[in-house]
Amino acid sequence: MKTEDFNFDLPEELVAQYPAGERGGARLLVLDRSDGSRCHAAVADLPSFVEPGTLMVFNDSRVRKARIYGEALDNGSSTEFLLLRRLGEATWEAAATKLRRQRPGRRYFFPGGVEGVIEPSGDESRVAGDVRVASDESTRVLRFEPPIGERWLEENGHIPLPPYIKREDAPSDAERYQTVFARETGSAASPTAGLHFTPELLFALRARGLGFASVTLHVGLGTFLPVRTDSIEDHRMHEEEYSVPPETAAAVAAAKAEGRPVLAVGTTSLRTLESAWSEAEGAVAPGPGRTRIFIYPGYQFRVVDRLFTNFHTPRSTLLMLVSAFAGRERIMEAYAEAVRMEYRFFSYGDAMLIK
Repeated sequence: MKTEDFNFDLPEELVAQYPAGERGGARLLVLDRSDGSRCHAAVADLPSFVEPGTLMVFNDSRVRKARIYGEALDNGSSTEFLLLRRLGEATWEAAATKLRRQRPGRRYFFPGGVEGVIEPSGDESRVAGDVRVASDESTRVLRFEPPIGERWLEENGHIPLPPYIKREDAPSDAERYQTVFARETGSAASPTAGLHFTPELLFALRARGLGFASVTLHVGLGTFLPVRTDSIEDHRMHEEEYSVPPETAAAVAAAKAEGRPVLAVGTTSLRTLESAWSEAEGAVAPGPGRTRIFIYPGYQFRVVDRLFTNFHTPRSTLLMLVSAFAGRERIMEAYAEAVRMEYRFFSYGDAMLIK
Protein backbone atom coordinates (compact mmCIF):
# COMPACT_ATOMS: atom_id res chain seq x y z
CA MET A 1 0.00 0.00 0.00
CA LYS A 2 1.38 3.41 -1.00
CA THR A 3 2.00 6.21 1.47
CA GLU A 4 0.64 8.65 -1.10
CA ASP A 5 -2.76 6.95 -0.78
CA PHE A 6 -3.06 8.75 2.56
CA ASN A 7 -2.28 12.24 1.34
CA PHE A 8 -4.77 15.11 1.21
CA ASP A 9 -4.72 18.84 0.58
CA LEU A 10 -5.05 20.98 3.69
CA PRO A 11 -5.12 24.78 3.59
CA GLU A 12 -2.53 26.18 5.97
CA GLU A 13 -5.11 28.36 7.71
CA LEU A 14 -6.95 25.25 8.97
CA VAL A 15 -3.97 24.10 11.04
CA ALA A 16 -4.91 25.23 14.55
CA GLN A 17 -2.21 27.41 16.09
CA TYR A 18 -4.04 27.87 19.39
CA PRO A 19 -6.60 25.80 21.31
CA ALA A 20 -10.28 26.67 21.30
CA GLY A 21 -11.23 29.65 23.44
CA GLU A 22 -12.38 27.32 26.19
CA ARG A 23 -11.36 23.71 26.79
CA GLY A 24 -14.09 21.50 25.38
CA GLY A 25 -15.28 24.17 22.94
CA ALA A 26 -14.24 22.38 19.75
CA ARG A 27 -16.41 21.00 16.97
CA LEU A 28 -17.13 17.29 16.55
CA LEU A 29 -17.55 15.30 13.34
CA VAL A 30 -19.36 12.01 13.98
CA LEU A 31 -18.68 9.21 11.49
CA ASP A 32 -20.61 5.94 11.46
CA ARG A 33 -18.18 3.40 10.05
CA SER A 34 -20.94 0.89 9.33
CA ASP A 35 -22.49 2.98 6.55
CA GLY A 36 -20.22 6.03 6.19
CA SER A 37 -22.89 8.48 7.35
CA ARG A 38 -21.70 11.70 9.01
CA CYS A 39 -23.13 14.44 11.15
CA HIS A 40 -21.73 17.57 12.77
CA ALA A 41 -21.95 18.58 16.40
CA ALA A 42 -19.85 19.94 19.26
CA VAL A 43 -17.59 18.06 21.67
CA ALA A 44 -20.03 19.04 24.43
CA ASP A 45 -22.63 16.88 22.63
CA LEU A 46 -20.51 13.73 22.92
CA PRO A 47 -22.67 12.07 25.62
CA SER A 48 -25.63 11.94 23.23
CA PHE A 49 -23.61 9.94 20.69
CA VAL A 50 -22.26 7.26 23.06
CA GLU A 51 -24.29 4.30 24.31
CA PRO A 52 -24.78 3.85 28.07
CA GLY A 53 -22.55 1.08 29.33
CA THR A 54 -19.69 2.04 27.00
CA LEU A 55 -16.24 1.76 28.57
CA MET A 56 -14.10 4.80 27.77
CA VAL A 57 -10.34 4.31 28.03
CA PHE A 58 -8.11 7.37 28.45
CA ASN A 59 -4.32 7.80 28.21
CA ASP A 60 -3.23 9.41 31.49
CA SER A 61 0.34 10.18 30.37
CA ARG A 62 1.54 13.64 31.36
CA VAL A 63 3.62 15.78 28.99
CA ARG A 64 6.98 16.87 30.35
CA LYS A 65 8.72 20.07 29.28
CA ALA A 66 10.83 17.97 27.00
CA ARG A 67 12.08 20.61 24.55
CA ILE A 68 15.42 22.10 25.60
CA TYR A 69 18.04 24.25 23.89
CA GLY A 70 21.80 23.78 24.12
CA GLU A 71 24.71 25.93 22.97
CA ALA A 72 27.39 23.94 21.15
CA LEU A 73 30.82 24.21 22.78
CA ASP A 74 32.65 24.05 19.44
CA ASN A 75 30.95 26.90 17.58
CA GLY A 76 28.31 28.46 19.85
CA SER A 77 25.37 27.41 17.67
CA SER A 78 22.01 26.67 19.27
CA THR A 79 20.51 23.18 18.95
CA GLU A 80 17.01 22.08 19.93
CA PHE A 81 16.68 18.71 21.65
CA LEU A 82 13.48 16.80 22.35
CA LEU A 83 13.94 14.40 25.26
CA LEU A 84 12.03 11.19 24.53
CA ARG A 85 12.85 8.96 27.50
CA ARG A 86 15.34 8.48 30.26
CA LEU A 87 17.84 5.69 29.60
CA GLY A 88 19.92 5.84 32.76
CA GLU A 89 20.64 8.14 35.68
CA ALA A 90 22.27 10.78 33.47
CA THR A 91 21.37 9.69 29.93
CA TRP A 92 18.35 10.35 27.76
CA GLU A 93 17.23 9.34 24.31
CA ALA A 94 16.65 12.53 22.34
CA ALA A 95 15.66 13.78 18.93
CA ALA A 96 17.54 16.84 17.71
CA THR A 97 17.67 19.44 14.98
CA LYS A 98 20.53 19.03 12.50
CA LEU A 99 20.71 15.40 13.60
CA ARG A 100 23.63 14.39 11.38
CA ARG A 101 25.85 16.94 13.11
CA GLN A 102 25.18 15.40 16.52
CA ARG A 103 28.13 13.02 16.58
CA PRO A 104 29.54 11.27 19.67
CA GLY A 105 31.66 13.60 21.75
CA ARG A 106 29.97 16.86 20.77
CA ARG A 107 29.30 18.93 23.89
CA TYR A 108 26.66 21.52 24.78
CA PHE A 109 25.99 24.08 27.47
CA PHE A 110 22.46 24.11 28.94
CA PRO A 111 20.87 26.52 31.43
CA GLY A 112 21.69 26.22 35.11
CA GLY A 113 25.32 25.19 34.67
CA VAL A 114 24.45 21.85 33.03
CA GLU A 115 26.58 20.37 30.25
CA GLY A 116 25.61 17.66 27.80
CA VAL A 117 27.58 15.35 25.56
CA ILE A 118 26.45 13.15 22.67
CA GLU A 119 27.21 9.53 23.58
CA PRO A 120 27.65 6.56 21.24
CA SER A 121 24.32 4.95 20.41
CA GLY A 122 23.32 1.39 19.64
CA ASP A 123 25.02 -1.38 21.59
CA GLU A 124 27.79 0.99 22.70
CA SER A 125 25.30 2.96 24.80
CA ARG A 126 24.94 0.09 27.26
CA VAL A 127 27.92 1.41 29.23
CA ALA A 128 27.62 3.28 32.55
CA GLY A 129 24.58 1.39 33.71
CA ASP A 130 22.14 2.40 30.98
CA VAL A 131 18.98 0.36 31.40
CA ARG A 132 17.82 0.74 27.82
CA VAL A 133 19.73 1.47 24.63
CA ALA A 134 18.86 3.98 21.96
CA SER A 135 19.76 2.59 18.57
CA ASP A 136 17.26 4.34 16.30
CA GLU A 137 18.76 6.38 13.46
CA SER A 138 16.29 9.19 14.31
CA THR A 139 17.66 9.73 17.82
CA ARG A 140 20.82 10.29 19.84
CA VAL A 141 21.93 9.47 23.38
CA LEU A 142 22.53 12.63 25.41
CA ARG A 143 24.41 12.48 28.74
CA PHE A 144 24.01 15.34 31.21
CA GLU A 145 26.62 16.51 33.70
CA PRO A 146 25.27 16.78 36.38
CA PRO A 147 22.19 14.60 35.77
CA ILE A 148 18.90 16.44 35.24
CA GLY A 149 15.45 15.59 36.53
CA GLU A 150 11.85 16.75 36.29
CA ARG A 151 12.47 19.82 38.46
CA TRP A 152 15.22 21.02 36.12
CA LEU A 153 12.97 20.45 33.12
CA GLU A 154 10.11 22.37 34.74
CA GLU A 155 12.44 25.32 35.26
CA ASN A 156 14.38 25.20 31.98
CA GLY A 157 12.39 23.16 29.48
CA HIS A 158 9.66 24.17 27.04
CA ILE A 159 6.29 22.64 26.20
CA PRO A 160 6.98 20.40 23.15
CA LEU A 161 4.49 21.92 20.74
CA PRO A 162 4.58 20.12 17.37
CA PRO A 163 6.39 21.80 14.46
CA TYR A 164 3.20 22.63 12.56
CA ILE A 165 2.34 25.08 15.36
CA LYS A 166 4.38 28.00 14.08
CA ARG A 167 5.04 29.82 17.35
CA GLU A 168 6.95 29.51 20.58
CA ASP A 169 5.21 27.93 23.54
CA ALA A 170 3.35 30.37 25.78
CA PRO A 171 2.57 30.14 29.53
CA SER A 172 -1.00 29.09 28.68
CA ASP A 173 0.29 26.00 26.82
CA ALA A 174 1.55 24.55 30.10
CA GLU A 175 -2.11 24.04 31.00
CA ARG A 176 -3.87 23.69 27.63
CA TYR A 177 -1.41 21.15 26.16
CA GLN A 178 -2.07 18.89 29.15
CA THR A 179 -5.18 16.76 29.72
CA VAL A 180 -7.18 17.29 32.91
CA PHE A 181 -6.60 13.64 33.85
CA ALA A 182 -2.83 13.53 33.20
CA ARG A 183 -0.92 11.74 35.97
CA GLU A 184 2.13 9.79 34.79
CA THR A 185 4.90 12.08 33.45
CA GLY A 186 6.75 10.82 30.42
CA SER A 187 5.32 12.05 27.10
CA ALA A 188 7.18 14.16 24.56
CA ALA A 189 3.86 15.18 22.96
CA SER A 190 0.34 15.38 24.26
CA PRO A 191 -2.22 12.59 23.71
CA THR A 192 -4.27 15.31 22.08
CA ALA A 193 -7.70 13.68 21.85
CA GLY A 194 -7.84 13.97 25.63
CA LEU A 195 -7.36 17.74 25.51
CA HIS A 196 -11.07 18.19 24.73
CA PHE A 197 -12.30 16.74 28.02
CA THR A 198 -13.34 18.94 30.94
CA PRO A 199 -14.50 17.93 34.41
CA GLU A 200 -18.02 18.92 33.34
CA LEU A 201 -17.92 16.70 30.25
CA LEU A 202 -16.56 13.79 32.25
CA PHE A 203 -19.40 14.26 34.76
CA ALA A 204 -21.98 14.28 31.94
CA LEU A 205 -20.52 11.11 30.45
CA ARG A 206 -20.56 9.35 33.80
CA ALA A 207 -24.16 10.49 34.33
CA ARG A 208 -24.99 8.97 30.95
CA GLY A 209 -23.89 5.61 32.32
CA LEU A 210 -20.41 5.31 30.86
CA GLY A 211 -17.51 3.64 32.61
CA PHE A 212 -13.98 5.04 32.72
CA ALA A 213 -10.60 3.34 32.69
CA SER A 214 -7.06 4.49 31.97
CA VAL A 215 -3.86 3.27 30.37
CA THR A 216 -0.48 4.96 30.06
CA LEU A 217 1.43 5.30 26.82
CA HIS A 218 4.28 7.80 26.86
CA VAL A 219 4.05 9.52 23.49
CA GLY A 220 7.27 9.52 21.48
CA LEU A 221 8.47 9.09 17.92
CA GLY A 222 6.32 6.01 17.42
CA THR A 223 3.29 8.29 17.46
CA PHE A 224 4.53 11.29 15.48
CA LEU A 225 7.53 10.22 13.35
CA PRO A 226 6.68 10.91 9.68
CA VAL A 227 6.41 8.09 7.15
CA ARG A 228 9.31 8.60 4.74
CA THR A 229 8.96 5.41 2.70
CA ASP A 230 6.96 5.08 -0.52
CA SER A 231 5.35 1.87 0.72
CA ILE A 232 3.80 1.95 4.17
CA GLU A 233 4.87 -1.65 4.81
CA ASP A 234 8.50 -0.44 4.78
CA HIS A 235 7.98 2.08 7.59
CA ARG A 236 9.61 1.17 10.91
CA MET A 237 7.83 2.29 14.06
CA HIS A 238 9.81 3.68 16.97
CA GLU A 239 9.34 1.91 20.28
CA GLU A 240 7.13 3.45 22.99
CA GLU A 241 6.52 2.37 26.58
CA TYR A 242 3.05 1.65 27.94
CA SER A 243 1.33 0.24 31.01
CA VAL A 244 -2.11 -1.29 31.55
CA PRO A 245 -3.36 -1.30 35.16
CA PRO A 246 -4.95 -4.57 36.34
CA GLU A 247 -8.25 -2.79 36.96
CA THR A 248 -8.30 -1.57 33.35
CA ALA A 249 -7.65 -5.07 32.00
CA ALA A 250 -10.48 -6.34 34.20
CA ALA A 251 -12.84 -3.56 33.06
CA VAL A 252 -12.14 -4.33 29.39
CA ALA A 253 -12.68 -8.04 29.97
CA ALA A 254 -16.01 -7.34 31.68
CA ALA A 255 -17.15 -5.02 28.88
CA LYS A 256 -16.26 -7.61 26.24
CA ALA A 257 -17.99 -10.39 28.14
CA GLU A 258 -21.15 -8.29 28.51
CA GLY A 259 -21.18 -7.03 24.93
CA ARG A 260 -20.55 -3.39 25.89
CA PRO A 261 -18.47 -1.21 23.55
CA VAL A 262 -14.91 -0.17 24.34
CA LEU A 263 -14.23 3.42 23.25
CA ALA A 264 -10.60 4.48 23.02
CA VAL A 265 -10.00 8.17 23.67
CA GLY A 266 -7.18 8.85 21.25
CA THR A 267 -4.99 6.73 19.02
CA THR A 268 -2.49 6.20 21.85
CA SER A 269 -5.14 4.55 24.02
CA LEU A 270 -6.17 2.40 21.05
CA ARG A 271 -2.58 1.37 20.29
CA THR A 272 -2.00 0.50 23.95
CA LEU A 273 -5.06 -1.73 24.17
CA GLU A 274 -4.32 -3.48 20.88
CA SER A 275 -0.65 -3.93 21.86
CA ALA A 276 -1.60 -5.45 25.20
CA TRP A 277 -3.98 -7.99 23.66
CA SER A 278 -2.91 -11.55 24.38
CA GLU A 279 -4.02 -14.08 21.80
CA ALA A 280 -3.21 -16.90 24.20
CA GLU A 281 -5.41 -15.47 26.95
CA GLY A 282 -8.01 -13.89 24.68
CA ALA A 283 -7.84 -10.74 26.78
CA VAL A 284 -5.89 -7.57 27.45
CA ALA A 285 -2.86 -8.39 29.57
CA PRO A 286 -2.13 -6.05 32.50
CA GLY A 287 1.32 -4.66 33.24
CA PRO A 288 4.05 -2.70 31.49
CA GLY A 289 5.20 -3.23 27.94
CA ARG A 290 6.84 -1.72 24.89
CA THR A 291 5.22 -1.45 21.52
CA ARG A 292 6.10 -0.81 17.89
CA ILE A 293 2.59 -1.60 16.70
CA PHE A 294 1.80 -0.11 13.30
CA ILE A 295 -1.90 -0.20 12.46
CA TYR A 296 -2.91 0.32 8.84
CA PRO A 297 -5.72 -1.01 6.60
CA GLY A 298 -6.00 -4.75 6.86
CA TYR A 299 -5.42 -4.82 10.62
CA GLN A 300 -7.96 -6.82 12.62
CA PHE A 301 -8.98 -5.00 15.81
CA ARG A 302 -9.27 -7.19 18.89
CA VAL A 303 -10.29 -4.71 21.59
CA VAL A 304 -11.53 -1.31 20.48
CA ASP A 305 -15.05 -0.74 19.07
CA ARG A 306 -15.28 3.07 19.07
CA LEU A 307 -12.68 5.83 18.69
CA PHE A 308 -12.61 9.49 19.72
CA THR A 309 -9.74 11.23 17.99
CA ASN A 310 -8.42 14.45 16.45
CA PHE A 311 -7.79 15.08 12.76
CA HIS A 312 -4.36 13.81 11.70
CA THR A 313 -1.61 14.96 9.38
CA PRO A 314 -1.39 13.77 5.76
CA ARG A 315 0.64 10.59 5.12
CA SER A 316 0.94 9.90 8.87
CA THR A 317 0.73 6.59 10.72
CA LEU A 318 -2.23 8.00 12.67
CA LEU A 319 -4.19 8.72 9.51
CA MET A 320 -3.41 5.15 8.46
CA LEU A 321 -4.68 3.92 11.82
CA VAL A 322 -8.05 5.67 11.58
CA SER A 323 -8.28 4.45 7.98
CA ALA A 324 -7.83 0.91 9.25
CA PHE A 325 -10.58 1.52 11.79
CA ALA A 326 -13.19 3.11 9.54
CA GLY A 327 -12.00 2.38 5.99
CA ARG A 328 -9.67 4.55 3.93
CA GLU A 329 -12.33 5.85 1.53
CA ARG A 330 -14.69 6.84 4.34
CA ILE A 331 -11.94 8.58 6.26
CA MET A 332 -10.73 10.48 3.20
CA GLU A 333 -14.29 11.53 2.39
CA ALA A 334 -14.81 12.67 5.99
CA TYR A 335 -11.55 14.63 5.92
CA ALA A 336 -12.50 16.29 2.63
CA GLU A 337 -15.82 17.32 4.18
CA ALA A 338 -14.02 18.64 7.27
CA VAL A 339 -11.80 20.76 5.01
CA ARG A 340 -14.82 22.12 3.14
CA MET A 341 -16.51 23.00 6.42
CA GLU A 342 -13.31 24.56 7.76
CA TYR A 343 -12.73 22.31 10.73
CA ARG A 344 -9.56 23.05 12.70
CA PHE A 345 -6.90 20.37 12.29
CA PHE A 346 -4.24 18.62 14.38
CA SER A 347 -3.25 18.94 18.05
CA TYR A 348 -5.24 22.03 18.99
CA GLY A 349 -7.98 21.37 16.45
CA ASP A 350 -11.42 19.81 16.35
CA ALA A 351 -12.40 16.21 17.01
CA MET A 352 -13.96 13.16 15.40
CA LEU A 353 -15.99 10.32 16.88
CA ILE A 354 -15.89 7.09 14.87
CA LYS A 355 -18.85 4.89 15.85
